[in-house]
Amino acid sequence: MRHITLTHCIWTPSTKLISLPESSANSAAQKEAVNAELQELNALHRAVVALDPPNIPPPPLPINPKRSAQITKLRDSANTAFRKSQYPDAVRLYTFAIDMAISRPGWEPVALAREELAGLYGNRAQAQMAQQAWPEGLVDAKCSIDSKPTGNVKAWWRVGKCLAEMSRYDEAKNFLTKGLEIEGRESEGGKELIALLADVDAVLQRS
Repeated sequence: MRHITLTHCIWTPSTKLISLPESSANSAAQKEAVNAELQELNALHRAVVALDPPNIPPPPLPINPKRSAQITKLRDSANTAFRKSQYPDAVRLYTFAIDMAISRPGWEPVALAREELAGLYGNRAQAQMAQQAWPEGLVDAKCSIDSKPTGNVKAWWRVGKCLAEMSRYDEAKNFLTKGLEIEGRESEGGKELIALLADVDAVLQRS
């Protein structure tokens, strides 16, 4: 389509169409060409106007209660399996819950997902450790700390324990020391960190 100079055309509000005025100084051939192009332009305009307005979804709920309930149910089932010493089943159920927590949509509060994941990773770490799967337990315990660095003494202890069981005593000492710095010696679980750190120090001194 060639360029049309709209200043030489007329816009009719009632029909919402653009037309070439009868008084146009263009030749007959030029008028015919311009009118053909205006006909295409007007057809395009009508087609665009006829389109349905965009289907904008309503604002999402801040938190999907169904997802939260499913995560809670999976966690409780995993806890039950753990108490029955059914550790592989516990790991599997914790994994389902973790996947659901990770897949929360971006508009939901990040703090909620982090709190959930800290607990779920920590619990799965414990189930891994019960099977002496130290590398897997280490990864989960670290993920728990990444999700919630403070107020998470058990995760710091689990990292130290897994490293110690893997004979990575220097790393265990560093993690336990950092855990005590963050959580404090007087915190709930602080005594367990101190006791494990003392065991690690004793091994390092002997070596």
